[in-house]
Amino acid sequence: MEQLIETERLIIRHLMPTDEKGMFLMDTNAAVHKYLGNHPLKTLEEVRKVIQFVRQQYTDLGIGRWAVLEKETNEFVGWTGFKYMQDMVNKHVDHYDFGYRLRQEFWGKGYATESALAALKYGITTLRLKDIYAMTDIDNLASRHVLEKIGFTLVEIFKYDAEPTWREPDAPTTWYEYKQ
Repeated sequence: MEQLIETERLIIRHLMPTDEKGMFLMDTNAAVHKYLGNHPLKTLEEVRKVIQFVRQQYTDLGIGRWAVLEKETNEFVGWTGFKYMQDMVNKHVDHYDFGYRLRQEFWGKGYATESALAALKYGITTLRLKDIYAMTDIDNLASRHVLEKIGFTLVEIFKYDAEPTWREPDAPTTWYEYKQ
């Protein structure tokens, strides 16, 4: 199972091909993608490619987003964790991007904060990561609240010129950093 972290209510482990159904439910939901450029996935094959991409990051870079499961039901809740960014984003290159995403039915239960805090602590204490940043749509107040609650500091607002599959070009984006 490749379990990494256990919290009071959650299991955090490597993303597995068997997570495709939960990922599909999450990433085909327009509400989940509201602040991600409004481009939800449409097919199970797209989800499989995402999982394959993340699993390849584990091999190539030793890091990647991790699955979050509800301990009581073993149901896929979403993902949390790090992505190593080798391309330039907001004048930063070779840094760790921290993030999380949950299925809509798990919103409002404190799972984002619980999983994010556990993943961040693991990244700092076990993996000894440095240069940790996070970004989110300027209007995604819930996500910004989670970042601030777990210790990230808002540094600036910038125009993100990423691929349109994640955000609209030049969308105002918050840039957070975690200082140890």
